[in-house]
Amino acid sequence: METQTFDYSFETKALDDKSGEFEGYASTFGNVDQGGDVVEAGAFIEGIVQAKKDGRNIPMLWQHDRHEPIGVWSEIVEDSKGLKVKGRLLIDDDPLARRAYGHLKAKSIGGMSIGYRIPAGGMEEDKNRRGVFRLKKIDLREISLVTMPMNTAAKVTSVKSILEAGGLPSLPEFEKFLREAGGFSISQAKAIAGNGLSHLLGQREVGGGGDDSEAAAFFRALRS
Repeated sequence: METQTFDYSFETKALDDKSGEFEGYASTFGNVDQGGDVVEAGAFIEGIVQAKKDGRNIPMLWQHDRHEPIGVWSEIVEDSKGLKVKGRLLIDDDPLARRAYGHLKAKSIGGMSIGYRIPAGGMEEDKNRRGVFRLKKIDLREISLVTMPMNTAAKVTSVKSILEAGGLPSLPEFEKFLREAGGFSISQAKAIAGNGLSHLLGQREVGGGGDDSEAAAFFRALRS
């Protein structure tokens, strides 16, 4: 299962020049990002509790680079607004952390971004908004400081996971994949999904058996 990202513009509550400490929101509920995802209240609770049980720390990264940790989170909690975090940049030990804190203070960094995975049953399409997916359960993997939030090019869709499980995505899931990974417009994505995926789904229902390999080849061609 691959890690996806969800970006959020900074709403920093406090900065401490001496310690490098800061706090703010890494995600808020109800906002739809450019990839068509919206986080629901309660989505983080189960994952945060499980991470504590497993003794797994949620790293603070620079630009989603797992080779560039820049600090530690002292608090990651849900409140009524979203995912509230408190952390400390290691400004006395890491030159990159000092630089990141300087940008944070100058507000030249655009936001925070969470890296996460969606467990089974953790996402569903919004009944009233086509192409919008509600994230009901989130397995939080990391929280990054990023230069520019809302970077849809950094997002990874769940289509690959669906294929690896032997299935085919729904039309809305495929349209979302085409917009994010393929860079297609909404109208282009609808046209491709409506023709290509509908054909594959129809062929599988009629012929059964051997059409999953054709579907996998179709998606691999799009991803290459």
